[in-house]
Amino acid sequence: MRRRRPAPPPPLPQRDGVDPVRVRLPAGGPGATVREHLVLRLAADPAQIDALFTAGGIVGADGRPVPPDTPYAPGLCVWFHREMPAETPVPFPLRVVHQDEHLVVVDKPHFLATTPRGGHVRQTALARLRHELGLPRLTAAHRLDRLTAGLVLFTVRPEERGAYQTLFRDRRVHKEYEAVAPYDPALGPPRTVRSRIVKERGTLTAKEVEGEPNAVTRVELLAHRADGLGRYRLVPGTGQTHQLRVHMNALRVPILGDPLYPEVTAPAPAGDFRRPLQLLARELAFTDPVTGAERRFTSGRVLGAWASYEEWAAGQ
Repeated sequence: MRRRRPAPPPPLPQRDGVDPVRVRLPAGGPGATVREHLVLRLAADPAQIDALFTAGGIVGADGRPVPPDTPYAPGLCVWFHREMPAETPVPFPLRVVHQDEHLVVVDKPHFLATTPRGGHVRQTALARLRHELGLPRLTAAHRLDRLTAGLVLFTVRPEERGAYQTLFRDRRVHKEYEAVAPYDPALGPPRTVRSRIVKERGTLTAKEVEGEPNAVTRVELLAHRADGLGRYRLVPGTGQTHQLRVHMNALRVPILGDPLYPEVTAPAPAGDFRRPLQLLARELAFTDPVTGAERRFTSGRVLGAWASYEEWAAGQ
């Protein structure tokens, strides 16, 4: 198999922990010049592209500004910093559980995305950590949904990232989650849920369909209370999108605070951090592929609805 060449290092420094955008001109791409290509490819306002060129903000591999009339050349790479979207700060701490020369493991709060995507760029765990820890080469080994709290693993050395990503890909990481949902006495004994889950591009929710199971979750009731709430341990054997949320909903005990299951609710306005999804990535355990050490990390967070349902429901 032919190995892909690693991308060249960016000639521009990070901004607030965010890398510059890299655009490689493909063979047969639109436009006769670099400027025309960027306008057409990015579907951007030509005035914004022109402003970047005028400010010398679009550079080549040598870090020098690229003139807008540079002829289109397949394989040419240019870098620039995109305009940052307006973001409401996520007012919750990002706790470092472990840090060494290979790994940084954090206890992520609800509402904070793992890596830059869409309208979440600076307000992400990766950007924050790069800036706060002074580790510009930090990368994420896996992702956790923005609405889910708990443990996320980052790699300090980019050349080691693949080894840790392979652990997750090959399901050699033991993961345990905790959830607060309605109490159902029928779920007392642990059970394993198996189904086929698909999520189509452009849709908010995933769904169960007929066919060979591709999603497996072990569900165990840990405790229940007189107010009708249960605390559950969820152990995924696979990693389908929204798997835990879909399986809990299928058991008719949807996770508290879920804006998608069983029904899609209106998006919360920016800055509304009330009633977070009651799902927590509680534990990660694996054999370190670099050092050979046995690793086990545990979140110190307590789900709000279990600690005080009244406060959680009131959005305090």
